[in-house]
Amino acid sequence: MKKRILVTGGTGRFGSIFKRLKTEHKMFFPVKTTLDITNFKSIKKYIKFKKPNIVIHLAGLSRPMNIHDRQIQKSIDLNIIGTSNVTKACAEKNVKLVYFSTNYVYPGTKGNYKETDSLLPFNNYAWSKLGGECAVQMYKNSLILRLCMTEKPFTHKAAFYDAKNSFMYHDQVAAILLKLVNAKGILNVGGKSQSVYNFARINNPNIKKIFLKNNKKINMPMNSTMNREKLKKILKNK
Repeated sequence: MKKRILVTGGTGRFGSIFKRLKTEHKMFFPVKTTLDITNFKSIKKYIKFKKPNIVIHLAGLSRPMNIHDRQIQKSIDLNIIGTSNVTKACAEKNVKLVYFSTNYVYPGTKGNYKETDSLLPFNNYAWSKLGGECAVQMYKNSLILRLCMTEKPFTHKAAFYDAKNSFMYHDQVAAILLKLVNAKGILNVGGKSQSVYNFARINNPNIKKIFLKNNKKINMPMNSTMNREKLKKILKNK
């Protein structure tokens, strides 16, 4: 069935890729001046006007990662309060909400984290995304995606050999996103568990090998890999 899908933050890195996806659904990608997530009335007005069945909430503050240390107020306003505003607006109209969170909400030590595992955000960025999760969790007609994704091609000239995660490229996530939107609760979304170096080397065999243990200033977990069994089950049934 054709749906009307509103995407906040649709002009960002992932949104610009998702926008190119060919689909039967009617998609809306408002700019910030049209839909401001820090303004509850702005969100309500746009939802009333477009009447979406689903809101995919991408808008927020992400990089550079240390901006969440330097500008705490901005991080709170966009990622916590902004997400709360979107959640409230969706709840008023019973619109399905899909929220993009991060695998960094997990402690990042043992890896293979399940959706039901205990959380301990690794940095302020992750705390801000977990703050958003708290609001979304209160609204039952919702789906939280804990994502591990990055740009393609890999943007760095070197990659960590001793740090593991579950990276997927943006285009890979975009290709499966509409297959996930009917789910509810929490869902890990990422790729194969492997070192960052091995992931990057697939498309760039000349990438330089470096070690996280030698880069104390880099605020990144050693092992934030995720268990993907729930994701695989959903995709298998599609």
